[in-house]
Amino acid sequence: MTFSADDHDLPDPFDSAPLRLTIDLAAITDNWREMARRSGRARTAAVVKADAYGLGIEDVGAALYFAGARDFFVALPAEGATLRAFAPEARIFVLSGIWPGMEELFFENDLVPVLASQEQFAFWMAVLADYGDYPCVLQVDTGFNRLGLSVEDALMLADDTSRPASFSPVLVMSHLACADTPTAVMNRTQLDSFRTVAAAFEGVEASLAASAGILLGEDYHFDLTRPGIALYGGESVNGLPNRMRNVAMAEARILTVHGARSGETVSYGGTGILSRDSRLAVASIGYADGFQRNLSGSGVALRNAGLAGGYGWIAGRKVPIVGRVTMDLTIFDVTDLPENAVRAGDYIELIGPNIALDDAARAAGTIGYELLTSLGLRYERRYVQPTD
Repeated sequence: MTFSADDHDLPDPFDSAPLRLTIDLAAITDNWREMARRSGRARTAAVVKADAYGLGIEDVGAALYFAGARDFFVALPAEGATLRAFAPEARIFVLSGIWPGMEELFFENDLVPVLASQEQFAFWMAVLADYGDYPCVLQVDTGFNRLGLSVEDALMLADDTSRPASFSPVLVMSHLACADTPTAVMNRTQLDSFRTVAAAFEGVEASLAASAGILLGEDYHFDLTRPGIALYGGESVNGLPNRMRNVAMAEARILTVHGARSGETVSYGGTGILSRDSRLAVASIGYADGFQRNLSGSGVALRNAGLAGGYGWIAGRKVPIVGRVTMDLTIFDVTDLPENAVRAGDYIELIGPNIALDDAARAAGTIGYELLTSLGLRYERRYVQPTD
């Protein structure tokens, strides 16, 4: 294939994509710096699991590393292996731990397993017998009842003078269950339990607070904090204004704008019944793209319960979804906009500066974490670099 001298002038596919996702890496790094500031004297890691909450572990990881992050948390070893190329000198902790068959992946990519059960601990001891000393993290369950050794087992391990010298945790950690509710009694209960464990592992760094835990104050910070959702612009504490910068904007192309008469029905099931002559804009977005069916304007349980449905933003105003969201298409009521304000080919904002991530999530009866990590693969992505 030959190329002309004008190939560099070819159209940018982002400009005509049916679905577009703009990711502001400068906002992500600013949010990390803000969480570092709020972490006080504690060092601040970055949680980039689930493909950096759906926004791309390569680009997000590289930006955070360039901004100064040197501790990262991923869920799976494959994520850590991907990140290693973009964070060459960082410590990368794998939250799901290590299982038989993963040894080479961990060692080749210098990944640190988080040991979260007696089974993993026993396997790790066998690995060290073959490979020699290697760092790990010990996770302790202080009340979440999800992952981690019990407090009792962790204390027994700390006091066990016969434990192998090659067992050398570089971090002991736990996770708060109710940090998003600052008044929850469980926060203090878990803190007290974790303090006991951290004291038993004298000389080993400790970590308890994720995004919401950081905002609980200095008592929860210990040596290392682990912000996640806050980096990506999401809310982390119930009832508090969200001070994080917006990070992502998802948009969909309007495929057609057409009129419909009062009394006619809209979308599957005929549950959207028009109460007036209307103009409807059909956008190329659906639940296959993470735009959840629960955002539908009617015909789903949340609407039957009287809760408002989802919106888009176009021509300077919010416009409601009409009828059910379908796999690839969603219908918006643009009747209240000036007649020529919306045309086929325009883009409608689905989340972004005008439709907050968590507001969209609430309309779907979920949380920002789920909505963000559910974004599909069909978006054409554009990254705004910190230096732009």
